[in-house]
Amino acid sequence: LFGYAVVAYSGAAIALLGFGVWTHHMFTVGLGPIADTAFAISTMAIAVPTGVKIFNWIATLYGGSISFKTPLLFAVGMVAMFIIGGLSGVILGSPPIDSQTQDTYFVVAHLHYVLFGGTVFGLFAGIYHWFSKLTGRLMHDGWGKVHFVLMMLGFNLTFLPQHLLGIDGMPRRIHTYPSDMGFDLWNMLSTIGAFMIALSIIVFAVNALRSVRSGEVAGPDPWDGGTLEWTIPSPPPVYNFAVIPVVNSQYPAWDTKRGSGHTGAETPPSEPDPDANHPNIHMPNPSYWPILLAAGLVLTASGLIFHQVLILLGAMIFGISLFGWIEEPAA
Repeated sequence: LFGYAVVAYSGAAIALLGFGVWTHHMFTVGLGPIADTAFAISTMAIAVPTGVKIFNWIATLYGGSISFKTPLLFAVGMVAMFIIGGLSGVILGSPPIDSQTQDTYFVVAHLHYVLFGGTVFGLFAGIYHWFSKLTGRLMHDGWGKVHFVLMMLGFNLTFLPQHLLGIDGMPRRIHTYPSDMGFDLWNMLSTIGAFMIALSIIVFAVNALRSVRSGEVAGPDPWDGGTLEWTIPSPPPVYNFAVIPVVNSQYPAWDTKRGSGHTGAETPPSEPDPDANHPNIHMPNPSYWPILLAAGLVLTASGLIFHQVLILLGAMIFGISLFGWIEEPAA
């Protein structure tokens, strides 16, 4: 990753600035020019660390050894679609423009380019990349590319016309409209695109199910990965690492494979046999205490909204579960 530290600090900056942009959804509710200006500035400001991350991702591609497999296609698609969503977000960050496009399909288009284009494409990139680690088998790359093409075409056919619908004045959250409004063509194209997205998900589901049963055996490291998960078998043993790995860089697996780090004898080049007996590996017993503890937290939080009795009940369940979990004997 080019500019690793800068990308990390940019992510932290986005997290911090994200607390100060929420009112850009409320430019038309009558907050006044001072509040509108403040949140317009914060909305524009958050584009800076976002742009820094995008340029670093592009530089990573430029300097890397690219393999045009399905995970890369979805990752690049995520960056490209998120850029489009970010650009329309800057447009909506201007109160005068937002006042004209608020509650129109332009906002719907922007939202989906950010949330679908900037999230779902990234999620599928991760699924195709780590599927082998989860199941021990690779997903079929050819069908993965069919999935990508269908989803990319369907996504843009669905949401790109919605920008035009919004500019033409079509309001969001309506289920019908008169036929003489000029919305028919773009909505028909958007509907066709939505069905293409659905078809792409069917292709993915069939590919995933077939790959789980009869996909190519992946081995521990089919991608020549640089991080620790690629140093253990696929799927991983229940204890993950038989020996605690020593990490001296951002890419410890590459250090081990290529001898570029200072791993020494402490980091084994390969994981011990997962079926071997490792008496020193501590594994907890299967337990119901963690889920009871989580239920106690939910009850406590619900009590802040509904009734104080739930706070007391949730706190009691949380405390008992925590004590039971701590005192439970080891395997």
